[in-house]
Amino acid sequence: MTDAPAAPDAPRASSADLLAADTGMGAVTLRVADLDAMTTYYRDSVTLQVLASEPAAGRVTLGRGATPIVILEHAPELRHAGPREAGLFHTAILFETEADLAAAVYSVASRHPQSFTGSADHLVSKAFYFTDPEGNGIELYWDRARTEWSWTHGQVDMATLALDPNGFLQQNVTEEALAGTALRPASVGHVHLSVGDVDSAHRFYVEQLGFETTTRFGPQALFVSAGGYHHHMAMNTWNSAGAGRRQLALGLGLVRIEVPGGDDLGALGERLGHFGVATRDDGRVLGFDDPWSNRIEVTTRTR
Repeated sequence: MTDAPAAPDAPRASSADLLAADTGMGAVTLRVADLDAMTTYYRDSVTLQVLASEPAAGRVTLGRGATPIVILEHAPELRHAGPREAGLFHTAILFETEADLAAAVYSVASRHPQSFTGSADHLVSKAFYFTDPEGNGIELYWDRARTEWSWTHGQVDMATLALDPNGFLQQNVTEEALAGTALRPASVGHVHLSVGDVDSAHRFYVEQLGFETTTRFGPQALFVSAGGYHHHMAMNTWNSAGAGRRQLALGLGLVRIEVPGGDDLGALGERLGHFGVATRDDGRVLGFDDPWSNRIEVTTRTR
């Protein structure tokens, strides 16, 4: 894979101000009211495996192979967040092949057809959207090869084109993929947040945290990444313009970012300290909050 080319008139930040090129996303934690129902949905419909169950802690970790994707934490005492509040827009699960994606989409559509909310060809990817039983957004997607992506003036070309879900399934569902879902790899490809304003998101996620902007749609949405990916994170104001800091509620509990090594973690801690961002650092995990009180933890990659 090759990194995205920067246009000659699009200056790049120095490497000391950027997250490492092979930074990625880790498991997303969701606070849930009904742990059993949510576990069933992510296991049986989204086709994730239960990697760990901790009844005493009220926690279930689901993923594929050794890769955690969603961590569910039982918090029945909390309320649901309002529709205009900041928080999670969706967790995006990345599949390696179109057949793997089709198998997962077929499973969700068969078991919970009412949770399907749309599909799109984004030029860089093909994506299908769902809402879990407690209202958390999910994107299931597959990436085209980076050599097929186009960049204009330093921004990746993305669009929202029609993608017929039935046609996609007819072309890509295979008996082999359906039978082997639990054995096939998947991971968190990106995390998309609802925020109060895009300028503050840019200041925090780009200028301070060290992602690079890959696309921006004025005051409505910002897409950012490390190493030329189309986006590891995104923030939009489509439902949440003007939203302030979050109160403790059901929904998004924690976003995880994975950097390659301890030096990268240390450099990020120093950079955030320079900007006055309060951090929690035990030497292995660097924790902090974004401007809307979304909790972020950065760790070194363990796999």
